[in-house]
Amino acid sequence: MPEANNAIPAGFGRLTRTSPVTVPWEPLYSRLVDTRVILGLRASEPHCNHRGFVHGGVISALADAAMGYSVHATQAREDRKFQSRGAVTMHLSVDFLGVAHPGEWLEFQPRVLRIGTTVAFADCVVEADGKLVARADALFRIGD
Repeated sequence: MPEANNAIPAGFGRLTRTSPVTVPWEPLYSRLVDTRVILGLRASEPHCNHRGFVHGGVISALADAAMGYSVHATQAREDRKFQSRGAVTMHLSVDFLGVAHPGEWLEFQPRVLRIGTTVAFADCVVEADGKLVARADALFRIGD
């Protein structure tokens, strides 16, 4: 793979909020746009299934994380006295629309649609080198 293919897009830095489930997939990157926590990674073999493309479980987990991080960031912006009450995924739906291959840049672009007192709604578009590979939506319980 040529060196240029390993470049990380401008504006992304190493993700500092880690989870045991994502450690094998490091390095992961993030970029904050307003309250949207956009995640990114350069796909490689540890992200792939036996057919050689990025596993749906990796896509699902990282879309869920991007949406959850964005819900948290939105809560913090909207409430000056914010103290994290946590958010737990109640529902996650993912539509797989294409495949991502090793060497491609995956980007998880979440959007918080609504935050209520006990639930939040979000969605996420997942692209690989700019092509749509998945879309997800989730419902989060606030305060668990």
